[in-house]
Amino acid sequence: MTQAREGVLDDATVERRLKEELPAWRLEEGWIRRTYKTASWKSTLMVINTVGHLAEAAWHHPDITASYAWVEVRLMNHAAKGITEKDFALAKKIEEVVSWQPGSEGGALDGTPTDPRFAYIKYDK
Repeated sequence: MTQAREGVLDDATVERRLKEELPAWRLEEGWIRRTYKTASWKSTLMVINTVGHLAEAAWHHPDITASYAWVEVRLMNHAAKGITEKDFALAKKIEEVVSWQPGSEGGALDGTPTDPRFAYIKYDK
């Protein structure tokens, strides 16, 4: 059995916390991952830029893979060589911002028109 690296969460803990705190994320190949479905290339770029802004502000950088209508975000603490609290904190912030649905909470920010030309994220809900 290998010795646990300081601050690195074991797989069972990561799986439990993902289920409880970030159900749309998954543990796979040593990373926590989330795929966001988008409406178009423009929307994909908007997600990438949002994730990039949050990551740079947090000084914790994910790996990102993208195609026309999806973005996959992968988090693992490169310095610790495993999943840490930092990964969960950034994943939660990314989830909060990218999955935010204007209009669902009332107020002046009512979201994009229902016209598909203006579609952005394909929300899970």
